Amino acid sequence: MNNNDPSQPGSTVSRRTLLKLAGAGAIIGTVGYFGIRKGARLASVKHSLQMMGTIVNMVVCGDSEALCREAIGAATVRMEALSAMMSTYVADSPLSKLNRTGILVDAPRELIEVFTLSRELSELTNGAFDPTVLPLVGLYREMKKTGTLPDEKKVKEILPLVNYRHIVVEHGTTVRYLKPGTAVTLDGIAKGYIVDRGIEVLRDLGVSNAFIEAGGDLMVIGRRSDGRLWKIGIRNPRSDDLKNMDTIDLTDRAIATSGDYLQYFTDDKKNHHIINPLTGFSPVRTASSSILAPNVAKADGLATATMVMAPETSIALLESLPDCEGYLFDKELNRYQTSGFFN
Repeated sequence: MNNNDPSQPGSTVSRRTLLKLAGAGAIIGTVGYFGIRKGARLASVKHSLQMMGTIVNMVVCGDSEALCREAIGAATVRMEALSAMMSTYVADSPLSKLNRTGILVDAPRELIEVFTLSRELSELTNGAFDPTVLPLVGLYREMKKTGTLPDEKKVKEILPLVNYRHIVVEHGTTVRYLKPGTAVTLDGIAKGYIVDRGIEVLRDLGVSNAFIEAGGDLMVIGRRSDGRLWKIGIRNPRSDDLKNMDTIDLTDRAIATSGDYLQYFTDDKKNHHIINPLTGFSPVRTASSSILAPNVAKADGLATATMVMAPETSIALLESLPDCEGYLFDKELNRYQTSGFFN
């Protein structure tokens, strides 16, 4: 989830804005495949809207345009409800209440699921993924006002608050922070989880061919309306050339990308929205990480974690996971990939 203020989660945006934001994203679908395709074997409807502080793009293919639009509407309702639930910008959201009080009784099932997934990813990555980095992220956001890097002394004062082990789930319904001052952002996993739930709605309605993408995190099922696989472009983190990207054909798979160029606080991109939980500063080696996984929540979380880890360590971890692949750029544009990423 992107923590830009989603003040109008269901608002429509202009085509110019959509194209600008799509061009800034890490992964894009081929624009020519969107929209209603006359004469295609299946009807194909594209819908874009603002949600989770980003642009969500949806393509649904089915027997009729009416069916596609009905499915898009149902998926949108589900995704917007989850976005509000897990937002730190909605003052009365369950997550905001938890951050204020340190305890949330009778937490929504979906929030418990995300915290459980977060814990699994934190342990899998030895803490490279850690949702308790919110106090550190707040320091970097202040740079937009002050223009200066966070004080190293202040970073060290906050670091003891950053530890995923401070979060406990009790009795399957209550979330509690063990250390006062702990605060969580689910930006590194909730967006993926929400896309997964959108796909789940589509499948429940009988849709077997679709694409949902939110700020570079996406899931595709089935095929495009013309029967071809979905073609996904992976951007070079130091190039705006969207015509000569590496591409990958996908079906029934998720892919997510994190990068230092998506939200950065200094022009050299050395300071950006991804924080190393162990140091309190942005990672120094990796520029972008694209992860293939069975679901977007896992891909999203691993993309965040592998931005923090050294590229060699990331590749070794991903090679050990039978259902995941990775493709990384370091800041010198050296490329690292697992053996099965393009296979």
